Amino acid sequence: MSKVLYIRGSPRGERSHSVTVADAFAEAYKTFHPNDTVSTLDLFRTNLPPFDGLTLQAKYTILHGKQHTPEELQAWKAVEAAIAEFKSADKYVFAVPMWNFGIPYRLKHYLDVIVQPGYTFSYSPTEGFKGLVTGKPVFIAYARGGEYPEGTPGEAFDFQKKYLETILGFMGLSDIRSVVVEPTLLAGPEVGARKTTEALAQAKAIAATF
Repeated sequence: MSKVLYIRGSPRGERSHSVTVADAFAEAYKTFHPNDTVSTLDLFRTNLPPFDGLTLQAKYTILHGKQHTPEELQAWKAVEAAIAEFKSADKYVFAVPMWNFGIPYRLKHYLDVIVQPGYTFSYSPTEGFKGLVTGKPVFIAYARGGEYPEGTPGEAFDFQKKYLETILGFMGLSDIRSVVVEPTLLAGPEVGARKTTEALAQAKAIAATF
């Protein structure tokens, strides 16, 4: 039995194109894999640990090979809990809208919490950087109001897909399958609806072999 962690990065609920597609993927996945479990982490309804003050100090204590103070240790426990939840999953699903050419700030916050040396990646002079979260597939539903396809001038503005897949790869996640809904706004509601319908079909097909 596999555990799937569905990370929802949009606060718009059913109005979100990325959530609509990721939800459909999750439901299809349950049909194809009835013995697996899917748990949802809604980043806009989750208390993410702050990454400043004692928490940031605790990170640098680790980086410098020193011992945590009791206060640092207490602050760092929240980071370790978030990392443990992430690493306990066997598979990942993300719903990610494009905000200002990048990803929503809550998703960036979450990644800043879980991407930590010794937990999700390592470094040595001989091996360099090495991801520690490996052998786990990822499905991502992206949505953009405009169009940023590869090989076009618009691609230069895509700091959403490029960034997310780079940081996931940094942690060792290389089996990434995605669906992009674009444009959801630029060409009008009819085109947006058609693109979403196409993405839903693609997502459900991917779920069968995920």
